[in-house]
Amino acid sequence: MSVTFLRTFLRRPGQVGAIAPSSRHLAAAMVDWFDWEQARGVVEYGPGTGVFTEAIARRLHPEARFFAIERSEELCRVVRQRCPAVTVCQDSVVNVAELCRQQQIETVDAVVCGLPWASFPDALQRECLDALAEVLVPGGQFATFAYWQGMLMPAAHHFRRRLDDYFSDIQMSPTVWRNLPPAFIYRCRR
Repeated sequence: MSVTFLRTFLRRPGQVGAIAPSSRHLAAAMVDWFDWEQARGVVEYGPGTGVFTEAIARRLHPEARFFAIERSEELCRVVRQRCPAVTVCQDSVVNVAELCRQQQIETVDAVVCGLPWASFPDALQRECLDALAEVLVPGGQFATFAYWQGMLMPAAHHFRRRLDDYFSDIQMSPTVWRNLPPAFIYRCRR
């Protein structure tokens, strides 16, 4: 899996945004925060190699509906092999509303996100967040992570400020040191 991930990164660094897949430690920190007893509509943005996908699938309520959105054809194959019971749509997250309709998800309560926000231009950040706001219910939860070195990029600061436009509560997790590179999580509530 790491070879596929690295190859995808080298071909499209702005789409992947990391040189190594997320660790199971980051995955645990990402998903432990969610209210899995209440979440019935769950979407994952950018599953990469599926480490978050596995963690989500283990915690889902039996009545929950869940799918992932991944742009890379190669990474879609990896996630489908790793998590065969999970629907993985090869598409852009800007199409999340239509994908939810296709997956028969009427309301989205939780979005787990692995997108490389700091590598996105301003307009794409806004487009992705607008699409998210269209589907995430009031009180819904959204978590995404960032690498500390990414905070050197202006786009990372634009993204952090932009979160205030979409969420009523934004918390930063402690640093997840057991990840390459070290990361933290934005835990947001609509």
